Amino acid sequence: MTPQTVIANTARDPLEKLLPNPKVRLKDQFHEVVRFKHLSPRTERAYWEWVVRYLKFHKERAGDWRHPRDLGSKEVKPFLSWLATARDVSVSTQNQALNAMLFLYREVLGMPFIAGDFIRVRRSPGVPTVLMQNEVRELLGAMTGIYQLMARLLYGTGIRLLELLRLRVKDVDFARGQIVVRGGKGAKDRVTMLPDSLREPLQQYLVGVRQWHERDLVDGYGSVHLPPGLARKYPNACREWGWQFVFPSSNRSTDSETGLTGRHHMAETGLQRSIKEALRRTTLTKSASCHTLRHSFATHLLESGVDIRSVQDLLGHKNVATTQIYTHVMQKPGLGLKSPLDSI
Repeated sequence: MTPQTVIANTARDPLEKLLPNPKVRLKDQFHEVVRFKHLSPRTERAYWEWVVRYLKFHKERAGDWRHPRDLGSKEVKPFLSWLATARDVSVSTQNQALNAMLFLYREVLGMPFIAGDFIRVRRSPGVPTVLMQNEVRELLGAMTGIYQLMARLLYGTGIRLLELLRLRVKDVDFARGQIVVRGGKGAKDRVTMLPDSLREPLQQYLVGVRQWHERDLVDGYGSVHLPPGLARKYPNACREWGWQFVFPSSNRSTDSETGLTGRHHMAETGLQRSIKEALRRTTLTKSASCHTLRHSFATHLLESGVDIRSVQDLLGHKNVATTQIYTHVMQKPGLGLKSPLDSI
């Protein structure tokens, strides 16, 4: 096997594999294995969309639909190369497509995955946009209400947008001054700080959320989505206060899996739009988003002298090399070197 070849080993513990029902549709088989592997709904949607694109790609070339089992994993190579050359996708997008194909052939179809060397996207990593502290202050000052509180939490804790939206009440520890992030990127848990300046505003906000939840219970609702295993073990936990989302939706919805009606967390678009609109009301010329606040959090900690390993833990990075990118955008890179122009 050459280094350019990916071969999936299928001789693993049989308890780790599920053979889906071969008599049902491919999509149903895919869904069955996803649930067995406990992948998130977002991952399932993304992976299935790549499967559909893969099948459409070969339909346009051959003129008819073909089952991925009939295509064989060797047909993944032209698809991935096409993404790089014709579609000009990013590195992460091509990698996601590869992971979806790997999951399809190895986990769903139970076939060895063999993909020859394909054309990879070659792009150097960009430098993240970081706001100065006065710029963060101006941006947050242009926001109001719940979205300002959410933006302050993003900057004050360094958590990702989805991690913020998925926060449960029980994971905000006011006594210890910390927030527990459950099931973050890579399905990992971690702990980050709760800024002192946000304790009182967040506590006051949660008083209103609890009143909202108690009214829902009186009306016969008040349920929230829980991980499947936990929901079976503790059937009443879905109505407990501690399991409610910190930032619930203003509208009730019915869980398609359980049939229970309650409040899911807020949508991502609300805060994203609020930051975009607030940016227009400032004097800032930089392009900023929710993730910019996370970049700024990390950079400002490093500038204040916090060691990079601590920042790595707070951000939940698997490799410290990921965290090191922020050293390139610090206010004084390196050892505070000056440009020779300033010495003339």
